[in-house]
Amino acid sequence: MAQDKEAALTQSPTVRPLRWLTQFDRGFTLVKGLSLVTVLSSLLVGYFQYLNSYREKVSAQAKENMQAATKTFDDISTKFSQVQALQQQLFADYSTALDDRADDDERALAVKSAQDNLKDYESAQRALFETGELMARNAQMYIDWATNFSRDPAERITPTSDPLDRTLLRTYDFDCEHHLPQFMTSTAGAATTPRGSAEDACSVDAQYNWDPPHSYVDICPKNREKAGSNGSVTIHWFSAKHQVVVMHYCLRNLHEKLAPMRSWAAHPEAKPASKMSTQTDRDRIQTAIDFQAKRLNAFMNLATFHMDGIRETYRPDSFACHVPVVTSMVGLFNDACTPIKTTPIIVLRR
Repeated sequence: MAQDKEAALTQSPTVRPLRWLTQFDRGFTLVKGLSLVTVLSSLLVGYFQYLNSYREKVSAQAKENMQAATKTFDDISTKFSQVQALQQQLFADYSTALDDRADDDERALAVKSAQDNLKDYESAQRALFETGELMARNAQMYIDWATNFSRDPAERITPTSDPLDRTLLRTYDFDCEHHLPQFMTSTAGAATTPRGSAEDACSVDAQYNWDPPHSYVDICPKNREKAGSNGSVTIHWFSAKHQVVVMHYCLRNLHEKLAPMRSWAAHPEAKPASKMSTQTDRDRIQTAIDFQAKRLNAFMNLATFHMDGIRETYRPDSFACHVPVVTSMVGLFNDACTPIKTTPIIVLRR
């Protein structure tokens, strides 16, 4: 009879809005019948299931970031190293053809090698120059941004105002034969080394504006007298994007300087042009080629350094990070239990 009465009540239109109260009472009655151990065990199981799900998501993010960074590193390093190797080989053949100490056989081999490599070089450098800007952006997204673990996700940001590109380097007449990447120890762990104001960088005499003992360099316009208080632009060597932009610009400059060599390789029967024919000129070109090799090596060092940062940041956490209450206490003092900075549930507005 009681069951029939309850069924009638739940089916009645007048009491239908109170159906949730009846269902809640049933669930509460069921919980009251469970032991304290059973309830705590269920909570612990749910807690560890959440932690396991969180770790799986972190591992997937780490794998995705590492794969993207590795692909970017391989693409940039391969394209630049291929062009630079062909440049070096063409220049070596050109130097051999002009060397008075070389015999006829050596000169003949140099001519044949230059003719064979010229087409490959022109194709490789064209492909690199066409994709140079894209490679710089990929370096920014998949290396610089992916390893900026200190950025607060709750912080509102706008599209980057970083002005550095090849056009700006050309406008500022960047000196490829002087400014080389250098890395000073940084305790901040950021992508760029902390630095002072760049406002006074262009107010000093050019002879005193050498590379500072930091991981950045300020470049100034050609006409410093007309430069405003913010006339300088900063190149951060800890930025993969900045390094790729500089490599691209300097490699293009070197390609243009090698025009006499490329012309000779296309027509080896003609007499080499007077430009680049002296030993002093060839030594200067060899120095520029060596500088490009140093730039590529600096980029590879930086990229592998950042990729190692991904591995370290996403490494498995300690046992203390899986113990209720203890995990919360650890989080009060540091972020050891969170490989990446996450957005808080409650954001305090100032």
